[in-house]
Amino acid sequence: MIADAYPPLRSSGAVQLRDLSREFVRQGHDITVIVPSASLGTPWALETLDGVQVLRVKAMQTRDTSYVWRTLAELALSHFVRKGLEASPLRDVKWDAVVWYSPTIFFGRAVAWLKARSRCPSYLIIRDIFPEWAVDLGLMGRGPVYKFFKYFEQVQYAAADTIGVQSHAGLPYFAEWSRQPGRRLEVLQNWLAPAENMGCSIQVSETHLAGRRIFVYAGNMGAAQSMDMVLGLADRLKDRTDVGFMFVGRGSDVARLRALAEEMQLPNVLFHDEIDPTEVPGLLAQCHVGLVMLDPRHKTHNVPGKFLTYMQAGLPVLARINAGNDLCDLIAREGVGKAYVGESLSEFADLGMALFEEQDKSGMSTRAKALSESLYSSRAAVDQIVRNLKSYTK
Repeated sequence: MIADAYPPLRSSGAVQLRDLSREFVRQGHDITVIVPSASLGTPWALETLDGVQVLRVKAMQTRDTSYVWRTLAELALSHFVRKGLEASPLRDVKWDAVVWYSPTIFFGRAVAWLKARSRCPSYLIIRDIFPEWAVDLGLMGRGPVYKFFKYFEQVQYAAADTIGVQSHAGLPYFAEWSRQPGRRLEVLQNWLAPAENMGCSIQVSETHLAGRRIFVYAGNMGAAQSMDMVLGLADRLKDRTDVGFMFVGRGSDVARLRALAEEMQLPNVLFHDEIDPTEVPGLLAQCHVGLVMLDPRHKTHNVPGKFLTYMQAGLPVLARINAGNDLCDLIAREGVGKAYVGESLSEFADLGMALFEEQDKSGMSTRAKALSESLYSSRAAVDQIVRNLKSYTK
C-alpha cells in the first residue's frame, strides 16, 4: 500500500490508513506500507508497527509549506518511492497487489512501475477528486496549471485496474474511464476502526468553555472547508452562556480564523492545536455536536473522515455541505443530525439551534453509533478490496 500519510502523522488520512493496514494484518495478509518522509536522514527506514511492515522513504517536505514547493515536492513523490524501494531490502519483492490512496495524485508513475514489475493488479482508493474541487472553489482556472495537474490525474487513473470512490455521486465522474476493458469502478465507503476513550490532554472543564454544551470541529481547516460560517454561528450565539465552539486541528486557514475570532470578540470560541488521534475519542466524549464543513462550491462529493469519527462517538452532526452531496440524504435518512445546503447564515444558525435543542439526543447518539458499526468499518473495506483483487487472479 502506498500513501503520503501514516502515523506518527496525525491527519485523518493517516489514521484511516493505519486502521486499514491493521485490518489487513488481522485478516491474515502480509502488508507493506510505503510512505514518503521528509524527516528521514537516510534513503529508507524499515519498521514494523502493529504487525504492519512500514517502509519510509526519504522525500521532500509536502506539508506546512508554500503551494509551489508542495507541488514540486509531490511531483517528485513517485521518484522517491522508486528510489527508496530500490535501495531497501525489499527491492526484489514481487507483490500480489498494489493499493494506493489519493490524495495525492502523484503516485501514478510509481504504481505503474510496481504493477509492471510484479505483474499484479492495482486498486486506487480515491477520496479527493483533484484538481476539479480546486476549480469549483475558484482556487484555479482551467489554464496551464489546471492542465498540468490534469495530466498527472490521468496518469494516476491509467495505473488503476479498479477505482474505489467514497460516494455514489462520484461514479459519473469516472464513467468514461470505466469503459476501458478490464477496468472496474465501485463505491468503497470510508472506514474507521473502533477506538477507546484513552483520555485527552484537552479538558473542556479547565477552559473558559467550562459548563457549556460544545459544538466541536476536529480536523483540517483549509480552503476546502469554508469555516467562516461557523464563526458567524458563534457570533449569533455569543451572548448565550450555555453554548461553546471548540476548533481542534491544523490547516492553511487556522491563523486567519483565529485572527477573525479575536476581531469578532467571540467569548464562546476556543482554538486548540492538533492532538494525537488516540486523544480524539476523549475529546469528543466532552462535546455535544460535531461540525462538518465543506465549501458549497464543491461539485465533487465525499464523506469526510471526521463525520465517521463523530458517528463512532455518538455525536449528532451539524453539516454545511455542497448541493447534491450524498451526505445530505444520509444524515436525514439515518436521523443523525442536520445538513444545510446554502449561503444564509440565518438559516444555518436556525438549523444549528434546532439541532442543539433537539430532545432526541440519546436516540441520535444510538443511531450514529449503529451507522458507524454497520457501514463504516475497516473490516468491510478490507473485505471489499481483497475480494476485488482476488477476482483478477481467477
